[in-house]
Amino acid sequence: MPATRVAVVTLGCARNEVDSEELAGRLVAGGFELVSEPADAEAVLVNTCGFIDAAKKDSVDTLLAAADLKGDGRTKAVVAVGCMAERYGSELAEAMPEADAVLGFDSYPDIAERLTQIVHGARPASHQPSDRRLLLPVAPVARRRAVNSVAVPGFGADGLLGPASGPRVVRSRLEKGPSAPLKIASGCDRRCAFCAIPSFRGSYVSREIDDVVTEARWLVDNGVREVFLVSENTSSYGKDLGEPRALETLLDRLSHLDGLDWVRLSYLQPAEIKPSLLDAILSTPTVVDYFDIPFQHASSEVLRRMRRFGDADAFLDLLGRIRTVSPQAGVRSNVIVGFPGETDRDFAVLRDFVTAADLDVLGVFAYSDEEGTEGARLPDHVPDEVIEERRAELADLALLLMEDRAAARVGERVEVLVETHEDGVARGRARHQGPDVDGTTSLTMPATPGDIVMATVTDCEGIDLVAAGEP
Repeated sequence: MPATRVAVVTLGCARNEVDSEELAGRLVAGGFELVSEPADAEAVLVNTCGFIDAAKKDSVDTLLAAADLKGDGRTKAVVAVGCMAERYGSELAEAMPEADAVLGFDSYPDIAERLTQIVHGARPASHQPSDRRLLLPVAPVARRRAVNSVAVPGFGADGLLGPASGPRVVRSRLEKGPSAPLKIASGCDRRCAFCAIPSFRGSYVSREIDDVVTEARWLVDNGVREVFLVSENTSSYGKDLGEPRALETLLDRLSHLDGLDWVRLSYLQPAEIKPSLLDAILSTPTVVDYFDIPFQHASSEVLRRMRRFGDADAFLDLLGRIRTVSPQAGVRSNVIVGFPGETDRDFAVLRDFVTAADLDVLGVFAYSDEEGTEGARLPDHVPDEVIEERRAELADLALLLMEDRAAARVGERVEVLVETHEDGVARGRARHQGPDVDGTTSLTMPATPGDIVMATVTDCEGIDLVAAGEP
């Protein structure tokens, strides 16, 4: 009997990409055949995103598009998994009868068995959401004793999804390029007033260093030259392992892995970037000088209401320390405008900070209430029209500043990881450019995907660079 064909569609962040590849690995082990196009599949698994309204809409639209395929008789099942499914569960199922099942994270260990049943007509009860922070002890170091009883997507273990304990990697690559995300932790212990992620991703849990290195070695053996270390809060890595400098140790271990040329970190909280971590990033050759730092705002008053730390002066001091050592370092960030209580003065502080920070990439987001968060309950909400005015103004300013930053790189020598070659043009990313969102570098020289080449920046197109050099 031929294997059932399944397509895994991923929405959202790089963390979801890792989760999808773990799901794919479990499905292959369970006898399914992976296909890339939903139209060719008998079952479509949609790994949803539940972060902000736009992401939720994309998830719903993707589920509806997959459900439309059932009209041709080939597609027999459309299943929602991922953050939106975990966060809303039965509510999503009721609103979307087109989906044949809505499964939460606890279904991941036996996803192949569950999907087999759904393809043959079973309609399991929809996931019932709960606060996943309550599943593990409050004290981080106490979580190691309980974590193997809790599903933690993307950790790639056999049986229940605790941190992997052996050499087998439960993952099938869905993208074949030379870069891949690698999850080092899951969940978050922070209580940012605008964010609902901890409630459905759970408390912070780090993977063991040996398990991360094992998976990195597996990725290298499968053609990867860059690993992108991802989590909800990478700078907290190791807090539950009892190793204060676990992230620095991990970076050192990865730097000695043959065939791994670049290591990139995501999502470093500014208040958690210790001098030892900063030194490890800037002094380890394999670790690229790239800093993904979500400042979120620059006004100390707004940051306190957000339940975050810092101010414009502290953030500029951090950036100064980075650029004193590495003037070419890449820095990206995100900010939120219109958080409850934000005044004209607060916005001016943010605007001045953005101007002074000289960031390579800045995402500007308009605040909106997320159910279940403290921000939704705060007084002094900023009118929607004011939020949009501020967002538009700051986004326009950010674009000009990012283009200026790119133009200032003309003449720089850059190292580029080549990712594609189409229509006679090789494209990739320089060390200061993160995957998907930080722009690209086009090469006016022969190069093959997977190559790492040196080139000189000759021009820019917006935030994208053009570079030339000898092969």
